[in-house]
Amino acid sequence: MKRFLSFAMAGIFCFSCQPKTSDPEPKPLLLPIIGTWQLETGTLIEKGDTTVTDYSKDKSFIKIINASHFAFLLHDLNKAKDSTGIFSAGGGRYTLVDDKYIEHLEYCSDRAWEGHDFEFTLTVTEDTFIQRGIEKIESEGIDRINIEKYKRVKN
Repeated sequence: MKRFLSFAMAGIFCFSCQPKTSDPEPKPLLLPIIGTWQLETGTLIEKGDTTVTDYSKDKSFIKIINASHFAFLLHDLNKAKDSTGIFSAGGGRYTLVDDKYIEHLEYCSDRAWEGHDFEFTLTVTEDTFIQRGIEKIESEGIDRINIEKYKRVKN
C-alpha cells in the first residue's frame, strides 16, 4: 500500500510540474476591414440620377481603417494648382456589427459633414470591400445613396 501511495504521489507531482498546455492569452479578433483600401468606383444615386466615378484615372482615394477609427484621403493625380486641383480628408470612429458599418465623421475638410453618422451595409470578400448606404445632411440638401467599391492595398 505504501508503494502504491508513493507511485501515486510521484505521478501527481510529475503531472503538476508539466508546462501549461492551454492556449496563450487570446488575441483580439482582427476585423476583415482593418487595413488600407483604394477606392475603385463610387456610385451616387440622387433624385433618380446615377453618377459613377472611376477613381483609378485622375483621382486617388484611400480609406485607412484600424480597430476603432477610419480616415479617408482624396486628391487629384495631376497635381493641379488651379481650380481643378482637389483634396479632401476626413475621419473618425466607427462601429461594426455584423454587416452594419457606421462611420461617425468627426473630422472633415468640408466642415458641413462633421458630426454626422453614416450607416452602410458592408460586403467583404477577399480583397474587395463594398459599402452601400445613405448619405443625408439636411442642412446641405444632401440625400443620396452612396455605393463605394474598394480594393485592399497590398504591402
